[in-house]
Amino acid sequence: MLHDVDLGNRRLAVAGRARPLDDLTLKLMVEWLHYRCRRWLSTASPHLLVNNQTANTTSRASNHWISPPLRGQDATLERLRVDRQLEESLTHGPDPLHLAEVFGLDEKTAMRYADSARALLDQTAEQHRL
Repeated sequence: MLHDVDLGNRRLAVAGRARPLDDLTLKLMVEWLHYRCRRWLSTASPHLLVNNQTANTTSRASNHWISPPLRGQDATLERLRVDRQLEESLTHGPDPLHLAEVFGLDEKTAMRYADSARALLDQTAEQHRL
């Protein structure tokens, strides 16, 4: 929803949990909001994502309208999500509690990402020693 976006604090609430926005996501969010405002100037839709069918209603866009443009792309939504979670664990350290909080992950998933990040960090440290 639009009220879930907090550009000033670089946060987006997802399922009631505030998530930080990285530089790229913030840039894209600002660009989308400008486009949304220009394209559907008089929309009353409270939803962040609107399209031609939903801009003149208060219903949400379906989950399927964004899929066709992404088909065949190397950067799938799943790959982007996984990459973002791994990047977070490499940047802020392999802390499963941090990952669980930032992404709303369950404990086992957060520990898997932390373990993967730890292995990459160890591998990098080992290469620098050689």
